[in-house]
Amino acid sequence: MEISEIGEFGLIHRLTDNIKPQNESTLKGVGDDCAVMHYPDKEVLITSDMLMEGVHFDLTYIDMETLGYKSAMVNISDVFAMNGTPRQIIVNIALGRRFKVEDLEDFYKGLREACDKWSIDIVGGDTTSSFTGLAISITCIGEAKREDIVYRNGAHETDLICVSGDLGAAYMGLQILEREKSVYYSQLTKLTNQIRDAKEKGDDKLVNHLQKQYRMLEDFQPDFAGKEYLIDRQLKPEARGDIIQRLQEAGVRPTAMMDISDGLSSELLHICKASNCGCRVYEKNIPIDYQTAVTCEEFNMNLTTAALNGGEDYELLFTVPIGDHEKVKEMEGVKQIGYITKPELGARLVTRDGAEFELQAQGWNPLKKK
Repeated sequence: MEISEIGEFGLIHRLTDNIKPQNESTLKGVGDDCAVMHYPDKEVLITSDMLMEGVHFDLTYIDMETLGYKSAMVNISDVFAMNGTPRQIIVNIALGRRFKVEDLEDFYKGLREACDKWSIDIVGGDTTSSFTGLAISITCIGEAKREDIVYRNGAHETDLICVSGDLGAAYMGLQILEREKSVYYSQLTKLTNQIRDAKEKGDDKLVNHLQKQYRMLEDFQPDFAGKEYLIDRQLKPEARGDIIQRLQEAGVRPTAMMDISDGLSSELLHICKASNCGCRVYEKNIPIDYQTAVTCEEFNMNLTTAALNGGEDYELLFTVPIGDHEKVKEMEGVKQIGYITKPELGARLVTRDGAEFELQAQGWNPLKKK
């Protein structure tokens, strides 16, 4: 169905009519000029992310439903990174005429799956046209008690540095997707040129044969057997609210925290700068999945570089007082990778053979010159 058939308001009604608030703080959601929320005794956390086609996602290898899920999760992750609870999101989309009503329904299906996972209300947004590709802007609103909020600037000397999950998987998933995309378009271009040459020669039999191959190639599905974990980490990341819950249950309050969106090295340097401190991170302690290691070898890439700088893992990086060592050590899904030092000692990576190197912020930077 063309979006023009039902118009902007018809589309909004179609996508949001059955959305019902789940949180007491949501007094009014979709359906009025403004959403209305009430937080009587807690601080309000607000974060916003913009995702641009061709910069943050590629519709060659991510479908609209998965894109909706990822778009929500990357925002939800920011609220968890402040030790807060996400409650509402606002969704803004700019899209071109190539998108149909069903595409937006798929997007909202993924969006709602992510929100339902953490009982988050979709309370409004805007939909407009775009001449430069799909653009998505999502704002997530959360809450936390003032004393529970964790900032980047709270790390202290001797604090332990911890991460959740494993690192580098999302980046290697991206490498696989980009490789398969390159192979696909290379074959498509080759066949296009062969068909053109055969037509110029008047070889109808060869043209029919090549066109049959072309149609088969359009339905081509790459084989990701054995790489499913890496692909999922790239296309469908998970916000680590489960780690926040475990920390709370164990009575551990991080002193500083961030989510790892741009790469471990970049996020560590953010914490060090904000907290006016240094750090020591041990290469041998950085958690890396087996599939990540195997794929790095296939691509002839340095495993530690991928884990330090890959980005888009959306794991949590946090520091805790050294007195919480035993609590964190026993926590499933959490690994201690180093400790905070005095600022004059700098931010250093300690390799497996004991050598030390200065940490460099080589993670994702969308505004960096190519």
